Amino acid sequence: MSYYTHTVNPIGVFTEKEQGNYFEWSDNDDHMVFCEDFPHKIWVGDTIGSPYRYGLVKKTVAYICVDEDEFGLPVVEKWQLKKCQKY
Repeated sequence: MSYYTHTVNPIGVFTEKEQGNYFEWSDNDDHMVFCEDFPHKIWVGDTIGSPYRYGLVKKTVAYICVDEDEFGLPVVEKWQLKKCQKY
């Protein structure tokens, strides 16, 4: 995943620490039960699937929903952040 430049209503940008990639995020305006724990959309620019992932961006970490398991529960990755700037 890499920096996505077509973010809808961005509210911030962060640099992921391990790979150094930049990501913008916006508020999650989807009203699905699955998304209640993830107040943000992290724009990843995936050309095969969705251009964003649901997540929670904090000051030094981001929790990104990368998939769902066989029970429909989210599979979450924790990303360490180098820089996190809110617009």
